[in-house]
Amino acid sequence: MNKFLVYIFISLILVIAGCSQSSDDKVEKNEEGNLSSSQGQNEAEKKETEEPDEEMKETSGAEISETQPTAPLYKLNEVYSVVPIDEADPKVVLLTFDDAPDKRALDIAKTLQKMDAPAIFFVNGHFLQTEEKKKVVKELYDMGFSIGNHTRTHANLKELSEEEQREEIVSVNDEVEAITGERPMFFRAPFGANTDFSRALAKQEGMLLMNWSYGYDFEKEYMSKEKIADIMVNTEYLRDGANLLMHDREWTADALEEIITGLRNKGYGFVDPKTIQGVGKE
Repeated sequence: MNKFLVYIFISLILVIAGCSQSSDDKVEKNEEGNLSSSQGQNEAEKKETEEPDEEMKETSGAEISETQPTAPLYKLNEVYSVVPIDEADPKVVLLTFDDAPDKRALDIAKTLQKMDAPAIFFVNGHFLQTEEKKKVVKELYDMGFSIGNHTRTHANLKELSEEEQREEIVSVNDEVEAITGERPMFFRAPFGANTDFSRALAKQEGMLLMNWSYGYDFEKEYMSKEKIADIMVNTEYLRDGANLLMHDREWTADALEEIITGLRNKGYGFVDPKTIQGVGKE
């Protein structure tokens, strides 16, 4: 009987020991499982930190490219026509509008924007005496158009002293900068009448000097939508790189869509002024 009790007692001890080991095994496996999961999560987080996903890479690349300067595509020659640099398309014209913002500057800008045609608006300082006109210039700038300097009073610079010329030019640069945050990139003298002083001052101010190849809307004969639309497209002076002079006038605004379409039908594209060599650097 005693032996039988001893045997039962030993058996109970063995069963209890086996259960304890089995429980320890389960705890160990669970801890290993948790550890393995934690390691996987840490490694995934580490990989995510070290290797951004493709979408992030693409976004980052786009942001970088937008801040990188673009090499100039065109330059102005001695008669102010646009000349391609390297492989730029030679069959282009440059659109410019003087005396802004007078009559229809915003209408002109909206037509240009609708038809994807860049241009320069040359501003006269005497149009910037009201908040309304200042807002127009700001809107032109915000729409992506280049703002040029056409002097304060549209005076003939050859009839002014150097100090008067300085006031005519620099005061407009100051006003445009106050409105847009950027000084004008181009200078066009009224009547195309530059002086040695105005040329040197424009260069000092970082502006590219500019005249034109042809223009007609200031002549009485072409002060109608039909006449100006026809001559701007069919003139004998239209050629690769032509610098087209127009003005902020009713008939020009009304004819602009037809002018752009006519030029495109003849195979011409339109130069973005910001791609012209020397802008803001000379």
